[in-house]
Amino acid sequence: MSNHLALDGAGPPANERALHIEELVKRYPTGVEALRGVSLGIESGGFFGLLGPNGAGKSTLIHCATGLAQPTSGTIRVFGHDAIGDYAEARQVVGLAPQELNLDWFLTVEETLDYHAGYFGMPKRERRDRTRELLETFSLTAKRDERTRTLSGGMKRRLILARALMHRPRLLILDEPTAGVDIELRLELWHYVQRINREGTTILLTTHYLEEAEQLCDRVAFINEGQIVAQGSSAELTSAYGVTNLEDAYLALVGRQELSRSQLEGLVS
Repeated sequence: MSNHLALDGAGPPANERALHIEELVKRYPTGVEALRGVSLGIESGGFFGLLGPNGAGKSTLIHCATGLAQPTSGTIRVFGHDAIGDYAEARQVVGLAPQELNLDWFLTVEETLDYHAGYFGMPKRERRDRTRELLETFSLTAKRDERTRTLSGGMKRRLILARALMHRPRLLILDEPTAGVDIELRLELWHYVQRINREGTTILLTTHYLEEAEQLCDRVAFINEGQIVAQGSSAELTSAYGVTNLEDAYLALVGRQELSRSQLEGLVS
């Protein structure tokens, strides 16, 4: 089987896609090439999963798409806006919930949301109403006057996601959103992001939880060593790799089929 599985059709034109990436290269001064000609398209309203091992290029791709890193070459368009040449317009339609808990520890929960909304130019009354709405949605109302440094890990995760949604982005990027949270919060977040996706928000998810991608995403891409090596629906990927679930397809990708649960169950029985 080829290492590169192209399971998607041509899809809609770039200006109709939520995210359109073409031949993206990111090379660091050290010579490390984090992205090696990545091309990717996410349709408006989609729920797209980006999966790969540590160091595969997931975070670099996200940083380039959100202006946190400058690509060496290639193009990135967000709802038709050039994410490099027209950064302000592109960034306005993107919400990012990063893997790192990058909160200002001296701000309260309410101030964190309000300041973020101000950065995106939301009027004061709209900021106040949206803050109230998201505090309620993420069960943070009782914590509104507490400094962010006093929150539990789960509460910090809720706040990170609420902050990303403050300016009502059309594209929400979730980088490992449920890393280190308990199962109850993970399921809560699943239900919430599924709801906003149904309401029209396009979502790009990176995760190490394969069942999370299988449950939530309508399309998935595998990235490895800075390249997209396969993409399609979960059913297409499992069929292409000759396995029964997305986890086994991923293990086949990284050459670790011996870790498959079905193999382990066979050994135990």
